[in-house]
Amino acid sequence: MDLVIKDTRVIDGTGGASYRADVAITDGRIEKIHREHDPAPRPAGPRTIDGTGLALSPGFIDMHAHSDLALLRDKDHSAKAAQGVTLEVLGQDGLSYAPVDDRTLDQVRRTIPGWNGGGPDDTSVDFDWRTVGEYLDRLDRGIAVNAAYLVPQGTVRMYAVGWEDRDATPAELEHMKRLVAEGLEQGAVGMSSGLTYTPGMYAKDAELTELCRVVAAYDGYYCPHHRSYGAGALDAYREMVDLTRSAGCALHLAHATMNFGVNKGKAADLLDLLDDALASGADISLDTYPYTPGSTTLVAMLPGWANEGGPDATLARLLDDATAERIRHHVEELGSDGCHGVPIEWDTIEISGTTNPELAGHIGRTVAGNAAARSESPWVTARRLMIEDRLGTTILQHVGHEENVRAIMRHRVHTGGSDGILQGTKPHPRAYGTFPHYLGHYARDLGVLSLEETVAHLTGRPAARLRLPDRGLVREGYRADLVLFDPETVAAGSTFDAPRTLPVGIPHVLIDGKSVIEDGRRTDVLAGRSVRRTVS
Repeated sequence: MDLVIKDTRVIDGTGGASYRADVAITDGRIEKIHREHDPAPRPAGPRTIDGTGLALSPGFIDMHAHSDLALLRDKDHSAKAAQGVTLEVLGQDGLSYAPVDDRTLDQVRRTIPGWNGGGPDDTSVDFDWRTVGEYLDRLDRGIAVNAAYLVPQGTVRMYAVGWEDRDATPAELEHMKRLVAEGLEQGAVGMSSGLTYTPGMYAKDAELTELCRVVAAYDGYYCPHHRSYGAGALDAYREMVDLTRSAGCALHLAHATMNFGVNKGKAADLLDLLDDALASGADISLDTYPYTPGSTTLVAMLPGWANEGGPDATLARLLDDATAERIRHHVEELGSDGCHGVPIEWDTIEISGTTNPELAGHIGRTVAGNAAARSESPWVTARRLMIEDRLGTTILQHVGHEENVRAIMRHRVHTGGSDGILQGTKPHPRAYGTFPHYLGHYARDLGVLSLEETVAHLTGRPAARLRLPDRGLVREGYRADLVLFDPETVAAGSTFDAPRTLPVGIPHVLIDGKSVIEDGRRTDVLAGRSVRRTVS
């Protein structure tokens, strides 16, 4: 035995009652769980951790992460490791960095620097991969925490079709299906979409259904950021349920919120829709973060037609006064598809980061507040920011409802996902605080879920969605991806004013039995690797 965790409260990830035990680890796996009052000799090993007063759970699984480049750039990665996250699911919202050719990689890098950095002038990452398998191989050189990957449908469409708002030709559809199949064969666990982001939003249901049939053939799942979280939210959820049922594909709903004024108090409508589908045999799960604001890029608020053709075409439209006025009309008066069909309220849009350091003075204030300080209209401010920041500006969007957040997190198919954007001067605190915030604020302080239920939502349930045969539970033979936390003190340190503050009450985190966090401090261990689709 390499390590024994003694006298701890085991919360095993099933949702069942906790119990006291010693847990012995050998060669990166749980060898023995010696329960309290077991007459057999207690396990002993060369190294011990005193678990008195602490709870031992499986490592937390972040079902919606934007650490695609951060894991390569930042070997410390305490943003997630210190929370007890031992596995992140990357490739989210239909936009990431594999599969690509040189042209597509350049376009992706110019499209989402606000999510991940990695813009054309960023030399902190060597983009020495092109396929999904090569990207996963790159992760296998050693990263802070484990990572799984979703094939990003928007990137696939960019690769095979381009940025045009049109149906794919039969040959282009076959090319996309082949790219998705290759990504799954190389280890991806499913496919994601960002259906309010270009160019993924240009795909109609028939195209998405064909791609989902490929995903189903490999026993993966579809993870859409669907077409509306606002005015058309229920219809958009229903569209994804119907589409995946037609394709025979498992569905995991990304950051499954009900936002904007039109959806206040309407979480029950979403949950009724899901319950009906589940009762009739649908395979559905979802993730949420435990906060009310969302986070994305400022350019994402524009209508889809304004982004057709790619970043250079978008900038050209913003620079043209007549076209910019047409964009403003859609955003402010009609409600663009990028803003979920709701006319934008500039006092809800807070600037959280800029790629151009000369624009940093805008950070921490709303677009409306920045505009008032300059005695100009909010649209003039927003337009100028997008142009001068080359579309890299990130935002917090204060459009959520606490009662909806609580209702959805109680659901039996719910899992935790941070949707954490690590870029920007003032990122959303969910990037550094999601998992301790669930444990401390929502479980201990508010009692929205029991501690055992909360841990199941963050461990066993997501592991089941990912079809991981030996992770997500404290069970003999399982990998020793484990977290020791103090149920009485665990809390998110991150706030909206100080979003990069690390949590408290999580003294130990192990991956494959190796200490990633020890006595509350990050070690230099890089125990993370890619976690690839299990071949059945």
